[in-house]
Amino acid sequence: MATQADQISQHSNGFTTIDWIVLGLYFLTLAITGYLFSRKKNQNTEDYFLGNRQMPPWAVAISIVATSLSAVTFISVPESAYTGNITYLATNIGMIIAALVIAFVFLPAFYHAKSASIYELLETRFGTASRKAASITFLIGRVLASGARIYAGAIPASILIFGLDKGTDPQNLVIAISLLTFVGIVYTLAGGISSVIWSDVIQFGILIGAALVAIVLISSSFTVPFSQIITELQTGAGDNQSKLVLFDLSLDPRHPFSLPAVIIGFTLLGIGSYGTDQDLAQRMLTCSSAKGGARSIITGILLAIPTVSIFLIVGLLLWVVYQRPEMTSLTGDAPSGDSVKVFIHYIMTQIPPGVRGLMMAGLFAAGLSSLNSAINAMGAAFISDLYRPMVTSRNIVKSEEHYVYVGRISVVCWGIILGVFACICIHWKSSNNETLINFALGVMGIAYAGLIGVFFTALFTKRGSNKSVITALVFGFVWMIVTQGFVYNQLEFLHNSSIEYFYSIHFTWKLTLGVIMTTTISMLGNRPSHSSKSIAAPDAA
Repeated sequence: MATQADQISQHSNGFTTIDWIVLGLYFLTLAITGYLFSRKKNQNTEDYFLGNRQMPPWAVAISIVATSLSAVTFISVPESAYTGNITYLATNIGMIIAALVIAFVFLPAFYHAKSASIYELLETRFGTASRKAASITFLIGRVLASGARIYAGAIPASILIFGLDKGTDPQNLVIAISLLTFVGIVYTLAGGISSVIWSDVIQFGILIGAALVAIVLISSSFTVPFSQIITELQTGAGDNQSKLVLFDLSLDPRHPFSLPAVIIGFTLLGIGSYGTDQDLAQRMLTCSSAKGGARSIITGILLAIPTVSIFLIVGLLLWVVYQRPEMTSLTGDAPSGDSVKVFIHYIMTQIPPGVRGLMMAGLFAAGLSSLNSAINAMGAAFISDLYRPMVTSRNIVKSEEHYVYVGRISVVCWGIILGVFACICIHWKSSNNETLINFALGVMGIAYAGLIGVFFTALFTKRGSNKSVITALVFGFVWMIVTQGFVYNQLEFLHNSSIEYFYSIHFTWKLTLGVIMTTTISMLGNRPSHSSKSIAAPDAA
C-alpha cells in the first residue's frame, strides 16, 4: 500500500480539476450573497455605510477579527513561528488593553456624535477643519495600510496562477493585485457595509477551517510521539532556544514582540486601529448602541487570541516538517528563498486535491475581507466628512439617493487607488528589508501617530484647536514616514552608528514617540471659545 507521502506527492504538481471546483464554489458563494444584498434597497447613507445600525454584535465581532487579521495573518504568522517563536501571540495583551479603552471611552463618544464617520467628534471639539484634516489623514493612511494587505493577499493568488517559482515576480504580483481589486470592488458595491460584515463572517469560517485542516494533515504525518515533537520544539531553535517562548522579557527596543513593546506599543497600535481608524471603528457603529459596539470589540479581540494561536501552531508544525523531516512521513524540500512562502509552499506541494482548493479559498477570503472593508470605510469617510459638508456649505440640496450613488462611485475610485498602492508595496517591502508582518504593521501605523494624539486630546483634555490639531496630524504623518527603513537607505549622509541604531528599533517604539509628540502638539492649542458641545455620552459600555 502506498504511504501517505506517496499519495500526497502524486498531487504536488499544482491545482487539479477538483481544486478549481472548490475554489469556484467559494466565489459562487460570494456571488450569491452579493446578489442577495444587492436586492436590499439602501435608502440612505446610514443604510449603506452603517447597516442602519442593526447589525448583531457577534457578527460585528467576527468581522473585526476577519478584517484586522487579513492575508498577512494567513501567510506571515506561520512564518513568524517557523523562523522564530510564538512571542507574536503576546501582542494580544496590548490589544486587550486597547479594546477596554475603546469600549469605555471612545465608543460612547462616537455614538453620542451620531455620525457615519468617527471624525465628526473632532468637529464637535475643535471645528470643521479638524474633522476634514483627520478624515484626509485616515484616507491616506488607509491607502497605505490596506494597500500593504492587498499586496500580501496577492502573493498566494499569484503563486496559484503562475506557480511557486514565478509567483512572487513583480509583474505577476501586479496581475494578481488587479484581479483581487476587481473582485473586491464588485462585491462591495453590491450591498454596502452589511454585505461586507456578513461576507466577513463567511470568510472567517473558511479561513479558520483551512488552518485547522492544515494542522490535522500535518499532525497525521508525524512518525514519532507528539511528546517528542514538543521536546524538539523546546530545544530546536539553536543555542538551546525554545520555539515555544511566549514572553520576550528583553528590554532591547529592537525586539519586535518584547513584553514592554506589547504592553505599550501594541496598546497604542490597537487604539489607533480600532479607535481612530474609520475602517474598523465603522463596524462597531453598525450596532444599535455603544454597549453593543463595546461587546463586539471586546469579543473580537478575545476571539483573535485562539485565531492567532492556530496560525502559530501551523508555523511550528511546518518547522518540524521542513527542518526535522525525519520525524514525518512527508517528502519534499523546504521552500527556497523567502520564508514567507512556507505555508503556501506546503499547500501547493503536500495538500491533496480538493483540500488544496479549500486552503487557497481561505487565502482569498483573508485577502478580500481586508479589501472590502477598506473601500467601504473610505467611501463612508469621503461622503460624511468631505463631500456632504462641501455640498451643504453651498446651500445645495441633494437627495439621499444621490449620496448613495456618489458613495458607490467613491468605492470604485478608492478600490483602484488601493490596487495601485499595493503594486508600489512590492518594491517598498523589498526596500525596507523586513518580514511581511512587520512591514504590514509598520505601514498600517503611519497615520496613527497623529490620529491617536488628536483623539487623546479630544477625549482626555479640554485643550486643542483647529490649528494645533492639523499641525499634529501633519507632524505625526511625516514622523512615521521619515522613520521608515527605506528613508535611511536612501539618505547616505544619515549613515552613522547612532542613527542606524534608531532606525533598527521596532516601529511600535517609533509610534509611541510619535504619539507623545503629537499629543503634546495638539494640546498646545486653546479650546475654541464657540465650542460648547459635550462629547461625553450617558450610554457608556
